[in-house]
Amino acid sequence: MSKTIIDSNKVAVEAGIQEVFAYLTDFNNIKELLPQDKISDWESDKDFCSFKVQNAATIPLKKEAVNEFDKIDIVSGDKAPFPFTLQIHLSEKDGGTEGYIHFEGDINMFLKMMVEKPLENLFNYMAHKLQEKFANAQK
Repeated sequence: MSKTIIDSNKVAVEAGIQEVFAYLTDFNNIKELLPQDKISDWESDKDFCSFKVQNAATIPLKKEAVNEFDKIDIVSGDKAPFPFTLQIHLSEKDGGTEGYIHFEGDINMFLKMMVEKPLENLFNYMAHKLQEKFANAQK
């Protein structure tokens, strides 16, 4: 096993950090940030979500800890294809919020070759959707 680390692009979100933090800590909202044509079997509550990725595994996510307005720690659930952690980092910037997703997973070399690029694309997609959601909310 090797540790795989992926950071999404940093995005500037046109909303206050408290609003963005509140949105992201309710896992019912995570679905809005995912590519709808690539997921199915969505389940969620405030602290947990699970979904099936097209032609791949079911991904369960559990909120582990929050550092108010700064960081959200998420861990993989029992049925994840490999153990991983996600951290959503937020900071105030110019009256808005800047954020990115940090991923660390224990993935064997064979699987790493298959999942690294799609995961990077997914995290960048999610960061962009978050940016888009709040840009649209301001109009």
